[in-house]
Amino acid sequence: MLIVGIAALILPGPGLLGVFAGLALLSQQYDWAERRTDPVKRKALQAAAQGVETWPRILASLLGVVFLAACGVLWILKPPAPDWWPLSDVWWLPGGLGTGITQVVSAVIAAALIVYSYRRFHGNPEAVRELHESDRAATETA
Repeated sequence: MLIVGIAALILPGPGLLGVFAGLALLSQQYDWAERRTDPVKRKALQAAAQGVETWPRILASLLGVVFLAACGVLWILKPPAPDWWPLSDVWWLPGGLGTGITQVVSAVIAAALIVYSYRRFHGNPEAVRELHESDRAATETA
């Protein structure tokens, strides 16, 4: 999973999520992976809390999900290159079906994460406070 996540950093797909999931699995067995997983998890949760702090941020995130899903559908349908396209038709929407599917899957994952963040953090100052306190405590012990 870690290798797939690293590959997805370059290729289409949820690369950071894959890297984190791979590290989380490895952290069950190896201390070095656990030491790298904890700061990433804290930063991800902080970003999740900030992402649902205000309605403009929530709407911007949802628009990003819709755009990503629309791009995925476009890649899956693969319409012919338009007349204004300056390059060879081979370079129009490269990757084809695989790219489109990973974009749609990424959009579904992103939407699920937005819902999770909203339910956990939006309008819940206690959860945000606990998150900041755990980050402060981890910084002090490091």
